[in-house]
Amino acid sequence: MKFKPNISKEDVNQLPVEAFEGEVIVVDDESKVVAAVQYIREQEIVGIDTETRPSFTKGIRYKVALVQISTLDRCYLFRLNKMNYPKEMFDFLADSSIKKIGLSLRDDLIGLSKYHRFHPRNFIDLQSIAQDYGILELSLQKMYAIVFGKKISKSQRLTNWECDELTVPQQIYAATDAWACVRIYQQLQQEKKLTSKEIIQLKASLIPFISEDIPIL
Repeated sequence: MKFKPNISKEDVNQLPVEAFEGEVIVVDDESKVVAAVQYIREQEIVGIDTETRPSFTKGIRYKVALVQISTLDRCYLFRLNKMNYPKEMFDFLADSSIKKIGLSLRDDLIGLSKYHRFHPRNFIDLQSIAQDYGILELSLQKMYAIVFGKKISKSQRLTNWECDELTVPQQIYAATDAWACVRIYQQLQQEKKLTSKEIIQLKASLIPFISEDIPIL
């Protein structure tokens, strides 16, 4: 399959909406962590993402409130703002035996390191591999649209992730982001990579139409 290198916001908005339909499990107490991590450790690959309470005041930043770890049919939502340091979860993040797929992982990992210093292992950032398959978009929503022809909603992004109870729309949104990462990765693994020459030619053919945030080799 040959993917389109990019897609406009207008085209994305015309696509049918898709969201995670599997089981969502909220982990908001230390007593729930061990069972959650035990299940996750049985997987070969998971999607991962984080959410942070948005700040609308200059100079104020909040710590990561939520970590989403998802398979294709189950997603765990670890509410860090509700727990003390969940050692088992951080041990999992340092486990090299399981692939962890995310997007813009540098920001996520910096945020998590403020809770506890750990050595992240076997993380794969979709932004670092998408261009190998001819996709030059960097956002999760646009990548998903290109690969699957569906739109994932971002309507809950700026909601309060430290609220007492996560709403159902918040839970689905959070789960969808982690689930979408593993879906995209697994689909890309079935496709043929472009050569370095083909990637350069593709980027050159789109100048000056490609976004300024797309890296040029």
